[in-house]
Amino acid sequence: MTLPPPVDLGAPLPSPVPSAELVNRLAVRRSAPAQGLTAPGPDAAQMAEILTLAARSPDHGKMTPWRFVVMGPQSRAEIADRLRTMAVQKGLPSKAQAVLAKLVASPVCVLVVSTAAPGAKPVWEQELSAGAVCMNLEHAASAFGFASSWITDWYSYDVDALPLFGVTEGEKVAGFIHLGTPAEPLLERDRPDVAALTSTLP
Repeated sequence: MTLPPPVDLGAPLPSPVPSAELVNRLAVRRSAPAQGLTAPGPDAAQMAEILTLAARSPDHGKMTPWRFVVMGPQSRAEIADRLRTMAVQKGLPSKAQAVLAKLVASPVCVLVVSTAAPGAKPVWEQELSAGAVCMNLEHAASAFGFASSWITDWYSYDVDALPLFGVTEGEKVAGFIHLGTPAEPLLERDRPDVAALTSTLP
């Protein structure tokens, strides 16, 4: 599967049309356990197209306040080894090492880095854009036949761990998006009571 040709800048885009297939896919969307994702995962060509789709996310002011880091198994295994040592040195509970299994399990992981900074648009809006990119990335992966898991763990917020992923001062981890094929069927879980969470204004 390949993306359609890019639309010329300034050209009109097609109007939305009803899509039962898209509705059905969204109706059963759920995250997969990161440690339960196995090969196959997206190859380099598929990954490029998935990221292209992910980048079509709301971005007030066209600031692109985010960036992608595509991580294969080798880079994550090396970082996980260093994180294990760090967890011991910091005296973190045993769970801090256990969660690293999620970091290394999937065939491919995309680190979405929020690069929001004070400027023309509120930082909060820029951070929301990074979150929208994470969600769009999951939808795009699904369109290519892959399951995904959007996670963060202690190393997403540890000032000593962040440089291991190339996250620099002023940047934040929006999420690690793990991609692959579920080892077991995904089971439905409880969902929010949307009516109880919704109010209507005239």
